[in-house]
Amino acid sequence: MRILYSDRPDHVPPCVATIGFFDGVHRGHQYLLQQVRHIAGQEQLLSAVVTFDVHPRQVVKADYRPELLTPLDDKLALLEATGIDLCWVLRFDAQMAAMSAREFMAQVLARQMHVGCLVVGYDHHFGHDPHASFDDYVRWGGEAGIRVVHADELDVADASVSSSRIRRALRQGDVVEADRCLGRPYALTGTVVGGEQQGRKMGFPTANLSLVEPCQLVPACGVYEVAAQIDDKPAVYTAMMNIGTRPTFHGDHLTLEVHILQFDGNLYGHRLTVAFRRRLREERPFDSPEALARQLRQDISSIEHPSSQSSQKL
Repeated sequence: MRILYSDRPDHVPPCVATIGFFDGVHRGHQYLLQQVRHIAGQEQLLSAVVTFDVHPRQVVKADYRPELLTPLDDKLALLEATGIDLCWVLRFDAQMAAMSAREFMAQVLARQMHVGCLVVGYDHHFGHDPHASFDDYVRWGGEAGIRVVHADELDVADASVSSSRIRRALRQGDVVEADRCLGRPYALTGTVVGGEQQGRKMGFPTANLSLVEPCQLVPACGVYEVAAQIDDKPAVYTAMMNIGTRPTFHGDHLTLEVHILQFDGNLYGHRLTVAFRRRLREERPFDSPEALARQLRQDISSIEHPSSQSSQKL
């Protein structure tokens, strides 16, 4: 996939494109991009996706903090995996935020990107006129020389797939539902930093994560079975992750702690990616560190010897 940036002019041939933030690049997005590729193949044009470097609401509303499903680099890698030919990454700023959809189609899509056909997601709106209809896009596209096509919708379990649906699931700790909508396990990436080493004292050394993307959504507090990868190396380790405030030790801030099963090594400063498999239980306080250690042994046992009903495949 060829990646182009709006602040770096480059010649591109005519293409069939779609536009959106594409957070998560979930199954609904993948279905939309499949339709883009199909139309591009029929018309013998390149397929393209137009996205943004930051969430548009961060520019429109200065104090807005997005709950991202994918950092930009991960999003670009996932878009590339769909087989799309081109990806335009637009620098979203106040000037772009002020553009109407009509202006955007004429000045950006037609003039700069040579879009011959625009595939619009079934519920997608762009430009500062949120009440514009699909018929408006068709009319304005006609003025700019762009044919506008309405994409089909993808349903999973009788509900449309959306980034909002995935966020709701993750806030509830339902990583299996998120997996179903994403088409892959939800993942977090962070750098291993120092902690208070309470887990090590109990015999469960943990890697404390500082997220690479601070705005990425963290699932609900609880204990999870995860798959861990170190520094993008191919080896995948089964691990247990605790998200919470460590109430047994009267913690007062959120921590992300990963205990990698059957692993012995120094991870400080290394990059760790965890992919969620299932939620084991809620986080709760225990009467003593010894009581917590007993529960952790039970948690590990449930990971190492899962029942046929609760086991999840990475």
